[in-house]
Amino acid sequence: MWYATTVIAVAALTLGLSSHLAAQGLVMQRNLSLALAKTIAEATLAECQSKGFHTAAAVVDRAGQVLVMLRDEQGSAQMAEMARRKAYTARMFRMPTSEFQKRTANDPSLLPQRDVQDILALGGGVPIQVAGEVIGGVGSSGSSQETDEVCAKAGLAKVADQLR
Repeated sequence: MWYATTVIAVAALTLGLSSHLAAQGLVMQRNLSLALAKTIAEATLAECQSKGFHTAAAVVDRAGQVLVMLRDEQGSAQMAEMARRKAYTARMFRMPTSEFQKRTANDPSLLPQRDVQDILALGGGVPIQVAGEVIGGVGSSGSSQETDEVCAKAGLAKVADQLR
């Protein structure tokens, strides 16, 4: 009887440890490089400049932290801050900020999401996705909300082949 109890206890301990050790494996994830983020921001600014606007662009990583923030010589500090917040909002809610704006405006139960720090419910932010996984966000500010979003999408289009 004692032998059978010991064997069962050892087996249970072994199974428990093996599942615990398996949970401590490596976590693999895609992340934006600084070079890629810089290319996205530069292409975003260039698109707005080609339309005659002096804007700012920001790119955030998967955690919502700023990787790159660029401001046209005639862009203001407020534009840079709004671009950052749009990029952050797009990343955190995994949708373009224009969609977030519409979704929260029509549902009173979602309206408090707009009050979360750093969230900005204005068009111009777009999530950066690879195979359905959101790995960052890009935001543009300084023109109309629609044009800002077009510029942000142009920034992503510049690197689309690298985001596959």
